[in-house]
This record gives sequence, C-alpha cells and structure tokens, in this order.
Amino acid sequence: MHSDQMIRISAFAMVLAAVAVWEMLAPRRSLQVAKGGRWATNLSLILIGTLTVRQLFPILPAALAQLAEDRGWGLFNVFPMGHVLKIVLSFLLLDFIIYIQHLLFHHMPILWRLHRMHHTDLDLDVSSGNRFHPLEIVISMVIKLASVVFLGVPAEVVIVFEVVLNASAMFNHGNIFLSAACDRLLRLILVTPDMHRVHHSTIVRETNSNFGFNFPWWDRLCGTYRPQPEKGHLNMDIGLKEYRDPEKLTLLRLLILPFSSL
Repeated sequence: MHSDQMIRISAFAMVLAAVAVWEMLAPRRSLQVAKGGRWATNLSLILIGTLTVRQLFPILPAALAQLAEDRGWGLFNVFPMGHVLKIVLSFLLLDFIIYIQHLLFHHMPILWRLHRMHHTDLDLDVSSGNRFHPLEIVISMVIKLASVVFLGVPAEVVIVFEVVLNASAMFNHGNIFLSAACDRLLRLILVTPDMHRVHHSTIVRETNSNFGFNFPWWDRLCGTYRPQPEKGHLNMDIGLKEYRDPEKLTLLRLLILPFSSL
C-alpha cells in the first residue's frame, strides 16, 4: 500500500476514535436514534465509497499532482513562485473549491438528489462526516483531480489537504461539547461542530448555510454564514423533513435514494 494511503487511513482511524471517545465523555445533544444501526450504515457507506473510488480511478490525487509537477502542468507550475506561497495558496484554493462544490450540491437539483442522502441522518456524530452517496464521492473525486491538475498543486499539499479535510469533517460533525467561549474562538479559524450543525437543520434556510468544511471564512465572505440555529442546538431537528422514519433509512434505501421520487 502506498505511504500516502497509509497516512490517510491512520489519520482517519485516530480521529474517528478520538472524536468517538469525546462524544461519549462530553456529548452536545442526546441522540434520537439507536447508534448501532446508524454507525453500521454510515461505516458501510464509507467502505462502499472507498472501494468505488479504488475501482474507477486509475490514479489518485497525490499521484496525479506529482505527475502534473513532473510535466509542468497547472498554474503554479507555469507561473513560478516561492514554495511557501505555493503551499499556502494551494491549500486555500482547494478549500474554497470544496466550499463552492458543496454550494452547488445544494442548489443544483440533480446534484442535490445525491447530496440529500448525507442530510437524511437523524442524528449528527463523527460517523456522519463520511456519510456520502458513492456517486457523490465519484463526482467529488473528478472535481478534485481536475482542480489538482488545473492549479498544479504540490503532491505533499494534496496529501495534507485530504487528511485535514477528512479530519475536519469528522470533527465538525461530532456530537461534542465545546464551551461558548471556546467555540467562539475556534470559529475564527475552523468550522466548529456548533457552526456546522446549523447546516444539518430541517429548516431549509439553515440547511442552505454554513457550507465550509475546514475554514469558516468562505461562508462569511460569500454571505452564507448563519451563527446559530433558530431553535437552539438542543431543540433543533436534525435531518430532512421528508425523511423522519429511521426504519426507511437503511443502507439499501439510501443507495437508491437519488433515484426515488422524493
């Protein structure tokens, strides 16, 4: 197995375990649905998505980034600049692209049919951070590969970005308690669980806010920032109004959800 894949798997396992323990010791909300079934479903989706990417893509982002650098492809390879500046700009632009991608998955009906599966989770915890439909993962991978080549992102930045993005997704989906002061301070540089939880509200105007994964700045700059949920974090409803029955949110039904009438 390639070293970058080992780094990603190791980081995933450590962050998943750390946030899961944090959720047990200091939960933010009481769970509404049995955890065992949700975790089985969400972890199965992670496995299916990972296997799908491995089968469909002969080259992954870090390897493609190295190829692009060797052949001089991409803006940062065409226009010389300092290595530190290249690293910083690459990371920031990749994060902004993820923000725009997330925005499009909400506002383009054909993409929302895929992405809404992520929002059907009736609770929010660390396992929700990787609950995506395999087809959405495929589209996201195509966008990531295209972005890496177009920008000419260094391979080491791609590896770090993927690790950080995955860790951030698990952290900001976590059902973990942070004091108001800590949350307010962290929000200056990171998307916190309280900030992202607003995005999983059943209230549509709240669902269509707080699209960032790593940095909170894009939401503020683009006018999609919403600081708190209308009903408060303890009383807000998580998920989508159309999907409230956990018995109908099985793995098979989630996989065929994009093709259903709702």
